[in-house]
Amino acid sequence: MHPFARLTLTAVAAALLSAGPALAQQNIEKLKQFKVSGVDLNIPPVPQTGKNADAIRRNLERVKLPPGFRIDLFAVVPDARHMAVAPSTNMLFVGTRKTTVWAVTDRNSDGEADEVKAFAPSLNFKVPNGVCWTKDGFLLVAEHNRVLNFPAAEFFYEGPDVAVIEVVPQGKLIPVEEESFNHGARVCKIGPDGMVYISLGQPFNVQPRDKLKIFNEVGIGGMVRMNAFDGSKREVYATGIRNSVGHDFNPKDGTLWFTDNQTDGMGDDIPNGEINRITKAGQFFGYPWIQGKTRITDHGYDKDPLPTNVTAAQVLTEAHAADLGMAFYTGKSFPAKYQGGFFSAQHGSWNRTKPNGAQVLFTSLKADGTADKTEVFASGWLDENTGTFRGRPVDVATMKDGSLLVSDDYVGAIYRISYVGDAKR
Repeated sequence: MHPFARLTLTAVAAALLSAGPALAQQNIEKLKQFKVSGVDLNIPPVPQTGKNADAIRRNLERVKLPPGFRIDLFAVVPDARHMAVAPSTNMLFVGTRKTTVWAVTDRNSDGEADEVKAFAPSLNFKVPNGVCWTKDGFLLVAEHNRVLNFPAAEFFYEGPDVAVIEVVPQGKLIPVEEESFNHGARVCKIGPDGMVYISLGQPFNVQPRDKLKIFNEVGIGGMVRMNAFDGSKREVYATGIRNSVGHDFNPKDGTLWFTDNQTDGMGDDIPNGEINRITKAGQFFGYPWIQGKTRITDHGYDKDPLPTNVTAAQVLTEAHAADLGMAFYTGKSFPAKYQGGFFSAQHGSWNRTKPNGAQVLFTSLKADGTADKTEVFASGWLDENTGTFRGRPVDVATMKDGSLLVSDDYVGAIYRISYVGDAKR
């Protein structure tokens, strides 16, 4: 059956920004019959000019980049988290850890957004952090405990009634009893096989032993994959992960890379953060027995023999810098050294004696596809004199013109980094 045969419809309207779950579900049920919702056509845009935008631009003057690069404000986007660049138009969709997915449009293609407004607010999103595209233009939104799929979202996002496929119904991504406010931000990507890959962070600092079995069965503390339209053929793809909030496929060899956040409470300098590479289904990445090179002491895991099937990290990063979104650079406008490597965002520490992170890294690859060198690409959002964060990068994404977008949920903005060569920055 073609995916469109399973479509349902829902409403988009400013009047329903605070709609509860029951009303949101009523809209879905009503529009299954292809009836209009009758909601307000107008969705208020986010202001893109004024004191706030001006202050953000002044903060960007502190950002340090390699020679020949410049950074500009692309859009004011409240709580901006993970990004999905639209395949056919000059726009993107942006997830949040709250209740909104944003549609961001650069109508005149000048490298600066003209319009930012909520997408499908009547659906009562719950932590719609993860957004990603299928190859044929369907937008997936991975929430805390639900997955939705929107056909042709980039063309129909402005109307009050937008098509939606319920890939995983509310409460079926993980058992409801395992829901937690901790580590509930999902990320998603479509693989070369057309399946959607979703990371499921485990909801503890270190999971108790009595959770190991159920977590491994469901894929919590790991990654799952499934059919992107009906959730069928679900399987646990990788395990032994604490909390990954960023992954991407290497377009050259199809391997899946992901960041993994560190265990808290072990000191300023351990354990290291990780960036890992999955080369086949079923790999185990060590958690909760080991992270980086550090044995985990909670619940006595360090007293166990280390499992023999641990896949070692490709990159070890500074402890507690909070490595989040990552993306392979697929553009052509950056210098040759960046071709084929990937960028990753560090959100910045929250419990370190001396704050760290709040920067963007670049990792090059060796000829065999493994990690080579990792270096700081963009920094300056952490004021070293005061220890104050002036921004907290979350995700990175390549635009069609080869520029790099960086989201920031602290400031509520998306930045655009471009290469201008010898031109004045």
